Amino acid sequence: MEHLAQAVDPFVFRLSIFVLAVFVGYFVVWSVTPALHTPLMSVTNAISSVIVVGALLAVGVAMVSSGSGWARGFGFVALIFACVNIFGGFLVTQRMLAMYKKKAK
Repeated sequence: MEHLAQAVDPFVFRLSIFVLAVFVGYFVVWSVTPALHTPLMSVTNAISSVIVVGALLAVGVAMVSSGSGWARGFGFVALIFACVNIFGGFLVTQRMLAMYKKKAK
């Protein structure tokens, strides 16, 4: 029974999960009503905070153990992209909500 658990290559297993996530994400996003698309995407950008935590861990890996420069470099790039994604998402949300405010006369 133990040999069945190792029958699938881990790369193929992870690749199939990634492809499945791409298809599910595509159909979920495109089935959302256009009026709700911007707030939904802006809020999901806040999920990038998880990436920020991981990127901070990758950047600080040399301080904890003997990490490579590649980990620190990719962690720094991930940190920058995640921060841009988070702040951009909230700016889009603010701009969208400003469209619905009543104008002062």
